[in-house]
Amino acid sequence: MRCCVCLFHLAQQRTQSKMAAGENNGRAPCLGFSSPGPLGNVQPSNSAHSAAASNGASGGATGGPQSAARRTNPQPGPGVVDNAGVAVGAPPNAQNYSPQAAAQSGAVGATAAGGMATSATNMTTTATSNASSASTPATHSSLSSSPAAAAVLVYREPVYNWQATKSTVKERFAFLFNNEVLSDVHFLVGKGMGVQRIPAHRFVLAVGSAVFDAMFNGGMATTSTEIELPDVEPAAFLALLKFLYSDEVQIGPETVMTTLYTAKKYAVPALEAHCVEFLKKNLRADNAFMLLTQARLFDEPQLASLCLENIDKNTGDALAAEGFTDIDLDTLVAVLERDTLGVREVRLFGAAVRWAEAEAQRQQLQPTPENKRRVLGKALALIRFPLMTIEEFAAGPAQSGILTDREVVSLFLHFTVNPKPRVEFIDRPRCCLRGKECSITRFGQVESRWGYSGTSDRIRFSVNRRIFVVGFGLYGSIHGPTDYQVNIQIIHTDSNTVLGQNDTGFSCDGSANTFRVMFKEPVEILPNVNYTACATLKGPDSHYGTKGMRKVTHESTATGTKTCFTFCYAAGNNNGTSVEDGQIPEVIFYT
Repeated sequence: MRCCVCLFHLAQQRTQSKMAAGENNGRAPCLGFSSPGPLGNVQPSNSAHSAAASNGASGGATGGPQSAARRTNPQPGPGVVDNAGVAVGAPPNAQNYSPQAAAQSGAVGATAAGGMATSATNMTTTATSNASSASTPATHSSLSSSPAAAAVLVYREPVYNWQATKSTVKERFAFLFNNEVLSDVHFLVGKGMGVQRIPAHRFVLAVGSAVFDAMFNGGMATTSTEIELPDVEPAAFLALLKFLYSDEVQIGPETVMTTLYTAKKYAVPALEAHCVEFLKKNLRADNAFMLLTQARLFDEPQLASLCLENIDKNTGDALAAEGFTDIDLDTLVAVLERDTLGVREVRLFGAAVRWAEAEAQRQQLQPTPENKRRVLGKALALIRFPLMTIEEFAAGPAQSGILTDREVVSLFLHFTVNPKPRVEFIDRPRCCLRGKECSITRFGQVESRWGYSGTSDRIRFSVNRRIFVVGFGLYGSIHGPTDYQVNIQIIHTDSNTVLGQNDTGFSCDGSANTFRVMFKEPVEILPNVNYTACATLKGPDSHYGTKGMRKVTHESTATGTKTCFTFCYAAGNNNGTSVEDGQIPEVIFYT
């Protein structure tokens, strides 16, 4: 049995003899595959496996039942086209160099033993009778004796001279993105049925990432040509490669978090920055908690800070968002610790209960009060129950079963008796305002003995710009250290609507200083609107102010902005307080 090489050489000798005898009739001679083999003419495929299979299963050079066996290790001669339609052969001579011939020389197909395809960037070409000049005879195959089959010949060949069409280095590297051309490594990205095989180039990856550099060039560099990445999403990995190859950023709402994870994993900080910037631009109240969780997970303090600021400004909307119940306990704790949340404490408690129900379900626990308390853990102590009104506490937390009986009794005593007993929960007011705290004092001198009989001290005021009042400064006892019980209010004068109040207490040291009494949440004061400040004290005689001023101006040291207060007499029962003398000497506010 003769080998394929011998058959090829014999065919060439016969061809040359015919040419010498003038039998070519002006046509380029061709080597006929009279029998296509048992599988017929196999169409080319982009799959390396299908190319190898088609080569291995195709018929031999001369047909017959033993054709496949004779092609066990073919060594094609110049210009030979194998049975799968893949052009193979040696490079053309310099005299007859053409793009078609060069492409043929670079498109060596898979061998019958299972060789690898050399390129996935293929072209479909129509064979013509003048593919080579008469001076350099080329050998072609006739796939069929029928005219339709003879008219078309399919080649698998790489894109030739693509470099010439790319004028910059960036364009040439961008062309190689997700391209088999020159690739020397493949990544199997994803898990299960979603795995994608992605080609890449070690040099490009090593230039763009220290992690890839260590992977391919380090002391324990891998020699594998296929690397599995089950923890990475294919879309995110392609976004990473796109950036490394072309500096182009391709991220969207669905892929930004997985791309951020991938950029961090492979140490590409520039892409990380683009992801964070995208998240900043798309940060809203309804996704603030979700992004906060991710920012903490990926150690992005700047993004986490922006999320917290957004939650401060839109606390109610953020708590109502669907993603709130999906956060982890540490994120919940980080939020409840803040002094700047802009929502009433009873709503915080309600949101915490919703989160506890979802967390109990995640832990496969029944949503009983005991299990809710268990999953809340240290977060429960961060809810500031003393800031609620007694009505809010009685209608909600006291009946929830989450608090112990001792805690409920202690908090009821805090609401109703004076002096107030110590409780295990924070009673420091939250303030949702940023910037520096400001205050003004309306009296020029302090005198002694101002008495109280249950009547409120009241003074009317207005301002020239929008501010937020967070509390008052009040005078204390003239008889040494004393505790006072006090109710403070701000009332919209025209509608008689109470805008803010707090039933609380304060301790004084007997000095003529003022003592801070704060609202539970800031009270918005609009410009040129009349408001009434009220304070109802229960306790011994105190100091009081004299030489009062009708207009008091505060100037910001940072911006030079002036806030002007105008005080007026409040008609009715006011316990004697007026513009000239009395209580409520100080207003504490933010601009």
